[in-house]
Amino acid sequence: MTRPVRIAQLTCGAEYSGIQNEITRAAGSVNAELFYPDISLKDLRLDFDAFGLNVRSPDLKLAIARAKALVSGKVDADAVFIGTCFRCAEAAIVRTELRRYIHMNSTLPVVSYSFTERTTAGTLLTRMEALTTIARRRALLAREEQTGITMGVDSGSSTTKCIVMKDNEIIGTGWEPTTEVLRSADLVVSEALNEAGLKIEEIEAIGTTGYGRFLVGKHLKADLIQEELTVNSKGAVYLAETQQGPSTVIDIGGMDNKAISVMDGIPGTFTMGGICAGASGRFLEMTAKRLGIDITELGPLAMKGMSNSVPMNSYCIVFGTQSLVNALAAGSTPEDVAAAACHSVAEQVFEQQLQEVDIREPVIMVGGTSLIQGLVRAMGDLLQTEIHVPHHSQYIGATGSALLASGFIDMKKE
Repeated sequence: MTRPVRIAQLTCGAEYSGIQNEITRAAGSVNAELFYPDISLKDLRLDFDAFGLNVRSPDLKLAIARAKALVSGKVDADAVFIGTCFRCAEAAIVRTELRRYIHMNSTLPVVSYSFTERTTAGTLLTRMEALTTIARRRALLAREEQTGITMGVDSGSSTTKCIVMKDNEIIGTGWEPTTEVLRSADLVVSEALNEAGLKIEEIEAIGTTGYGRFLVGKHLKADLIQEELTVNSKGAVYLAETQQGPSTVIDIGGMDNKAISVMDGIPGTFTMGGICAGASGRFLEMTAKRLGIDITELGPLAMKGMSNSVPMNSYCIVFGTQSLVNALAAGSTPEDVAAAACHSVAEQVFEQQLQEVDIREPVIMVGGTSLIQGLVRAMGDLLQTEIHVPHHSQYIGATGSALLASGFIDMKKE
């Protein structure tokens, strides 16, 4: 059996809020073990003073000293999980600084998370899975070229995508709304194979990702079944031709969002989730429906509008939609409403996710929402940088899966 991945836990309040068992369960389900780095009382005092943050919480002081022990090499770990209660402002500052400190001074993958009393193991599962994937499959994630004939399927919450690749080129694509998971997967696979002019028997390796990855992976007898954080980051830098050096990947999905800081094709720090669906692609779909247009028309419409003409101040998808309805009733133009919706989503992603990663250029937007020009413009305005949207950005998870799956071809031949 594979050795468990050792994840150093730097948390404050997990025991008091009652979610420690959930954190432990999530780690155990991906064959990882959590541990608290051992430090001496002398190191605690010295390390805390040297770090330069005057915090009052003893648990936060302990987390700082443990981070220093990890960076200095006094304690060995494969990955780091940083978690604090979302109610505590002091903890939020420490969480951000610790994440940045570990990321800048070590090669350890880090995920930071602000938990609530209702956080469950299921909520944490993808994050723990990503940490273990980076620790176990660093060589695979460093892969820069696709070889042979491979297929990637991304079974997402809103859409299902498929990519067929041959010798580092995309030769077939498939895209369908996600209804019945397996039926949608079969449809996109058929579309991609038809476009590529191939039969399923000619595919040498298959990779799956997304919410339905396990079900679809079993159905297709996939060689690689991997969570979307690592797969999407790999697909993004591959398509953007930025596999060397730093980059930041932003993926605004139908149910949640992902922000990933990548170095040389390997994720370093990442976050996912959001407070409410008002910061998701689902809100933009509802906006388009309310305006009586197709989602593909929302981007061009937003480019003609002024977002500051429509007040938007709610994280909630229900109240956000109500704001748009009220604005239309008050005489706002569809163009301004579309622009305001795009700006609202970008602003919430900026506030909720992008504070948890280090933004390094180039900034790459991927996923279906990256095709909404108004959203890309709004994100660029907030970050004060040019946003790069690569060709085939909507197939990012499927592309990453097909690329990484090619690493299994030689294994199958042995």
